[in-house]
Amino acid sequence: MAIKALVFDAYGTLYDVQSVRDLATKLCGAKGELITQLWRLKQLEYSWLRSLMLSYEDFWSVTRESLEFSLTAVGIAPEPLLCERLMNKYLNLDLYPEAIQALEGLRDYKLAILSNGSPAMLDALIESSGLEGRFADVISVDRVKTFKPDPACYGLVEPALGVETSEVLFVSSNGFDVAGAKRHGFQVVRVARVSAAAAPENAEIEPTEFFRLLRGAPENLGHVADWRVSRLTELVRLLDGIRN
Repeated sequence: MAIKALVFDAYGTLYDVQSVRDLATKLCGAKGELITQLWRLKQLEYSWLRSLMLSYEDFWSVTRESLEFSLTAVGIAPEPLLCERLMNKYLNLDLYPEAIQALEGLRDYKLAILSNGSPAMLDALIESSGLEGRFADVISVDRVKTFKPDPACYGLVEPALGVETSEVLFVSSNGFDVAGAKRHGFQVVRVARVSAAAAPENAEIEPTEFFRLLRGAPENLGHVADWRVSRLTELVRLLDGIRN
């Protein structure tokens, strides 16, 4: 069946979660890089734990909780002003530089976002990055009160866009998200934002290398992407090949 809709993950796929690094380093000095990586890893972990515990709080709360954990873990007091400055960066994360060009080239399809982000977080991101009017829907998992990769999250797409499961091409850079979307039945493209790290020579590695070891390769969950790209602009050529 022909692809009618492209659905994008937001964090790490359209928006660069690593763009908090500069502010974290400015505010926290040499520990900024470590905070950046701990924060993202803990943010994801807390989303999964809250889903498993049936104890949903929206992604803004999860992001704040994981930030406070990360600051405390590296010996920095999670003072309200510090947390607020870092949290506000999540409302205007950097858009990946090729994203607008890619979306422009895909205008013939229904375009949507499916994200863990709360509605308020996603609205702020869309506005700050100038993407208003680009999407048929910006779908937050808040509608089902759980987080990806819970199947209920992916099940929001078809009724929202009026398409069949097989007509959706799901685009994500996150391995857990790729696995969840593929298990749901979507056709899936993995955006290899973070390349897999080479095996380290020893255990003395930097925070960024640790993050790449953990998140740079596809997850070993039995559900793999149909295609792999390195940049969003490659999607146009990929879709031309699928149609032909």
